[in-house]
Amino acid sequence: MIKRTLLFSNPAYLSKRNEQLLIELPDAPKLDGKDNKRSIPIEDIGVVILDNQQITITHAALAALLQNNAAVITCNDTHHPVGLFLPLDGHDVQSERFRHQITATEPLKKQLWQQTISAKILNQAAILNERGIEIDNMLHWAKSVRSGDPDNYEGRAAAYYWRYIFGAKANFFRRREGEAPNNLLNYGYAILRAMVARSLVGSGLLPTLGIHHRNKYNAYCLADDIMEPYRPYVDKLVCEIVDDGEDFEFLTIALKARLLGMAERDVHIEKEHSPLMVGLQRTTASLAKCYELKNRKILYPVMPLKIAESRKAKA
Repeated sequence: MIKRTLLFSNPAYLSKRNEQLLIELPDAPKLDGKDNKRSIPIEDIGVVILDNQQITITHAALAALLQNNAAVITCNDTHHPVGLFLPLDGHDVQSERFRHQITATEPLKKQLWQQTISAKILNQAAILNERGIEIDNMLHWAKSVRSGDPDNYEGRAAAYYWRYIFGAKANFFRRREGEAPNNLLNYGYAILRAMVARSLVGSGLLPTLGIHHRNKYNAYCLADDIMEPYRPYVDKLVCEIVDDGEDFEFLTIALKARLLGMAERDVHIEKEHSPLMVGLQRTTASLAKCYELKNRKILYPVMPLKIAESRKAKA
């Protein structure tokens, strides 16, 4: 079952009662004489985003959310995510999986990174293909990635991808502090990162120890690694917002809600379709098996590629 993602952008009081998250919205109007309270089973919640400076959450509610492997994201006064709460104990054999992860060899990690970058470039190519952009070079780079990506095909693909994703005349530059729609991408990636970290913890892995990212100031190196092939799902959603002609100069509540819909986006992994959040669980579970040397392949989602299919049919 897909877990729910909750966004609180208005003042709220969150507490726990009988394994339910009790939500009180003091500024919400009362309808038909009913109060402004509601409740949601905590076991149904996957991600909670606290995006208002006048939100109060009780310790009992926070502890119950974490105990049920929910990720709790806090935002600052500019509405950007700045903190992430995750459970310390997310799996029955966590200590054993920690040992496998810590003792993973460099050749193994480089092979896993090769798979990751190849999958990312293929999904980027699928988006460009859908938007009518030539992708022969992207397909070549995806197939040419070697262990550890020493040729930096990731960088080559990114330069081409960002140049054309919003149109050749868009003059778009992907920068964290760049002009819109960078704001949409930043927000979407922050939420995706939290979802990936949550799935890693649920699979008994340390989000800190990456297979490629190694920044000592980054507490979520592995999450940043594993989210790479999933980034194009955020990009696709942002493209839809831009194409629809919405005003995206400022990150409104409506835009945030639309970006949060990525958790329910359909992903395709090994002939099976599932919501993105469920797909993440399959990906991180397969990574754990790779660390244990029970499997050699991370299960990443694959976006449909019409050009590849048509060429295969012609061959």
